Amino acid sequence: MRKYRQAAALTIATVAAIAGTVTMSSPAMAASTPIGACGGGSYHQIDSHDLGAATIYLLYNGTTNCVVTWKDSPNSTYVLALISNGLDGWRYDDGDYSTYAGPVKVNGAGQCIKWGGAYGSTRYDSPWEHCG
Repeated sequence: MRKYRQAAALTIATVAAIAGTVTMSSPAMAASTPIGACGGGSYHQIDSHDLGAATIYLLYNGTTNCVVTWKDSPNSTYVLALISNGLDGWRYDDGDYSTYAGPVKVNGAGQCIKWGGAYGSTRYDSPWEHCG
């Protein structure tokens, strides 16, 4: 009976360790481009704004606008990506991410948008534009 309990405990511990490893490794890999961060090939860049050590990219796929603030090199400086179409409020992503903030998306078909972002204390907010 004791050997059975030890074997059961060892099996449970092994399964838990494997599950923890799978859980730890399952998040999606970081994108390698702003287009990749937005979801792939149907997006194309329609605008950008240089923040010095990062660039805010505005992308569009025919219906959806997407913003990503992309760092020139990985570091722990605060970044922000934000966008609004005036109907759905502000969508934003911010934090001390190593490579980029975003993607943040809104429906852009037939709408004007405001977009922007930040790197450290440097921030950009567009006027209402890219109406389509």
